[in-house]
Amino acid sequence: MSYKILELYSGIGGMHCGWNESGIPGEISTAVDINTVANEVYKHNFPLTRLLNKNIQSLTPDNIKKFEVNTILMSPPCQPFTRNGKCLDDNDPRTNSFIHLIEILDQLNNIEYILMENVKGFECSSVRNLFIEKLKELNFDYQEFLLSPSIVGVPNSRLRYYCIARRNGLSWHFKRKDSIMTTLPKLYEQPYALQDIIESDVSDKFIIKDKLLKRANIFDICYKDSRRSCCFTKAYSHYVEGTGSVFTEANQEYVKKCFEKANTYEIGCNKFIETLKELRLRFFTPKEILSLMSFPEVYEFPKNISTKQCYRLLGNSVNVKVISELLKLLFDK
Repeated sequence: MSYKILELYSGIGGMHCGWNESGIPGEISTAVDINTVANEVYKHNFPLTRLLNKNIQSLTPDNIKKFEVNTILMSPPCQPFTRNGKCLDDNDPRTNSFIHLIEILDQLNNIEYILMENVKGFECSSVRNLFIEKLKELNFDYQEFLLSPSIVGVPNSRLRYYCIARRNGLSWHFKRKDSIMTTLPKLYEQPYALQDIIESDVSDKFIIKDKLLKRANIFDICYKDSRRSCCFTKAYSHYVEGTGSVFTEANQEYVKKCFEKANTYEIGCNKFIETLKELRLRFFTPKEILSLMSFPEVYEFPKNISTKQCYRLLGNSVNVKVISELLKLLFDK
């Protein structure tokens, strides 16, 4: 069987890449997103896919039926369920489009498969309860997950909520749980070392400037032999706390010595900064982050997309490898 997929909140196409990597027969026939910059990147990488630049809340059941799809992949806005987004849940207007989809799902008899991704915290929300109750009402079999890319061999932390659902009456090839699963029913290799994805001859524009180097004591620093990195957010390079890791070519012993020397001065003073400049601490490049999010080697940003825009778009995207593995579970017969 060949599947026809509707990709909602398509962003830069992480779900599309996950579908391609899964090897499952079928195609993304239609993608929908309201972000014009993300759509430009999507179109650059998937020029043959029909891409609609519109508010998903404007989609009617008749619209979706005309797409002639049987699968929906989606990553609705996560801000309503995050601390920085004030955890407003269903009181946040950014949930309106997803609630709209939940409300019309009973009119979409052609939809047999669903994969949905969101931020950790969604699992505790009222919107999640609405979604799960609707799946039950329509006799979907479903499984919820909280997964990070590190469990599938990727050296990056990006803990996210996922739900896979289908209503064709087939049993799962794994032991389904009513509770949220935190592993996949398959063993994977340990995460690879970052040296596998580090670019050579990286521009000095990625070197961390003095303004941010003042706060170097809170950096999460990675090395060539590191097999981990922190989650990259859309504020990466603009803020340093909790937005993602930084990188140095120096070894850990040398980094430790530099920090010991720097910390003999007042934190943030000129001597503190000058001492740490020796480490040439830098941000990961967009290409390196694409790799850590498991995008394929051929994927690229158009040249007119700024580095800041790249970071913002990546911060809102998904890990391709995790999506691919979940799709294999969803369609396993």
